[in-house]
Amino acid sequence: MNSQADKIRGEVSRDYAKRITAPENTGCGCSCGSSASKGPLATLAGYSSDQLSTVPEGAASSSFACGNPLAYAGVKEGEVVLDLGSGAGLDLMLAAQKVGPTGRVLGIDMTDEMIAKANNNIRAGSYSNIEVRKGLIEELPVESASVDWVISNCVINLSPEKERVFREIARVLKPGGTMLVSDIVARDLPKELLAMPALYSSCITGAISEEEYLDGLEAVGLVDVKVLDRLMYDASLIEGYAEEALGEAVTEFSSCLASYSRQLEGRIWSAKVYGRKPL
Repeated sequence: MNSQADKIRGEVSRDYAKRITAPENTGCGCSCGSSASKGPLATLAGYSSDQLSTVPEGAASSSFACGNPLAYAGVKEGEVVLDLGSGAGLDLMLAAQKVGPTGRVLGIDMTDEMIAKANNNIRAGSYSNIEVRKGLIEELPVESASVDWVISNCVINLSPEKERVFREIARVLKPGGTMLVSDIVARDLPKELLAMPALYSSCITGAISEEEYLDGLEAVGLVDVKVLDRLMYDASLIEGYAEEALGEAVTEFSSCLASYSRQLEGRIWSAKVYGRKPL
């Protein structure tokens, strides 16, 4: 047992429980980022207005997304999709539309409040092909070789044990199955920022580099591993993102937020990462 990893997971879970149950948050917290109604990241995450119009209003109003993992996904009817860190269910519902009544969508989340929100949204949308399970993405409550797709939206960066997550992805995918995730990656972060606990739950200090990400997936046997798309964050986007993602904690950094944002420019971005389990 890794007590430090468990401590980090506990802090992340508490932070996201607080965010999704905040009075102003009535919608779907998928993972990291900002409110879809006003936040700078969600408007750039790649969700079309047509997509968002197909899900319950609450599910689209407060998504914590850094990308749209289904944007390039060739998900077909009848397939099984697994969402790691499914939050309150926006990507679950979009995937459910793709797989249809003969397919199945599974969501895994470790936070009770997120699961409750997801189930409320699923009921509101009358989806019968979605199941949300409580669990860790480092130890998935999912059978081996049972899913066609693994998706995730700005969640794996939050894991303190990413190697375990990568192994689990390889384990649960069927031979020939596909992984397509949107996540935050970073390089050369300033040491003073790495020492700030509040920035971990904000998807900044837990992020690894693109190279580490791809190497980690190849190490567990995935092939054709590559980055399909990138969204680079400039200083103004990072500052707006921090204000939304940090919530109350932003007051701790308010005097130097602009300076930190300039330091992070060019060092942090959203990447859409692809990999495949060989036949």
